[in-house]
Amino acid sequence: MKNVIVPLLLVLLFATCETTNGYVIEGNIEGENTEGTELTLRKYAEGNQLITVDSAMITNGSFTFKGDPRKSPELHYIFFGKGQENIPIIVENGTIEITAQRDSLTFAKIDGTLQNELFYDFLKGSRILSRKASSMNQDMRDAQSKRDTVTMNSLREEYFELMEEAKDYELTYAKENPNAIVSALIIYRILTTKAKDNAEVQLLYDALTPEIQETTTGVKIKEALEKEANTSIGSRAPNFSAPKPNGEQLALNDVLGKVTLVDFWAAWCRPCRAENPNVVKVYNKYKDKGLSILGVSLDRNANDWIKAIETDGLTWHHVSNVKYFDEIAKLYNVDAIPASFILDENGVIVAKNLRGASLDEKIGELLQ
Repeated sequence: MKNVIVPLLLVLLFATCETTNGYVIEGNIEGENTEGTELTLRKYAEGNQLITVDSAMITNGSFTFKGDPRKSPELHYIFFGKGQENIPIIVENGTIEITAQRDSLTFAKIDGTLQNELFYDFLKGSRILSRKASSMNQDMRDAQSKRDTVTMNSLREEYFELMEEAKDYELTYAKENPNAIVSALIIYRILTTKAKDNAEVQLLYDALTPEIQETTTGVKIKEALEKEANTSIGSRAPNFSAPKPNGEQLALNDVLGKVTLVDFWAAWCRPCRAENPNVVKVYNKYKDKGLSILGVSLDRNANDWIKAIETDGLTWHHVSNVKYFDEIAKLYNVDAIPASFILDENGVIVAKNLRGASLDEKIGELLQ
């Protein structure tokens, strides 16, 4: 069984108001085989690449990192030696204090600055859930080795309960700590994973302090909510234009029918290709009744795109900038495919992301 709890703050960056002070990280690591060990301060850069920012040596059990004033606090990791053990920390202006044991670096105590103290409080609760998950994993392995199906089924139920407990913990934390960047990160993840509807996310965002709303994550939430509002059910679909396979420009407004399906897909997308036969069936069934389809490909290669159109028999309108998740995808807040929007004759979005029988049923209902 896979672990339920995944560290929330894996690669996301933080940002708050600018100050004139730099940062100092003062740490103490107790335990054997620590003296003279090199520590590296690392962070995730663009492309999800882990880069080294600074290094320090452990001397008499202590170490220090110093840096210039920062406009944007960021999540960093202090790696021990050449291994993968590390201590997550928010590098922000001020003096940050770390106390750790060599054999349990992930349980290091972090304080000294507001966001690190809030982060540490969040991690303490997360670790309780992590211990439950670890214990459950071991119990599951034992039950599997004994082929104890009764125990395994019981553990599966506990697994789902633990997932709900983890979700509730994060949501409660975000509600109770509107001044924490961690809360903004939780809200952003809820938004991007569609765990709550946009109205609920908006309330969570509105409850954040102005300082947190102005952080990088806060701004991301605001922008995402605005994009979602632009493509929510009841909103008029944003117009756009892009090249057809022959290179001519075609706009969405040029192909609106009584009902229009805007279908985001790609030749490389297996779920998209698996759904294409159903879309073909729906199109052939309703095209003479007023159904129009505009396929928006997120391919990188024009030849692959054109070949997939021919192979799958997609005889409707097609456009693509051949730029992967391009400006059209961003305009519609599409970060995964397949994705689709059903529009009425006025270009108003009436449904989203319907597939299979649900797509056929909705199109039929609208064209009655």
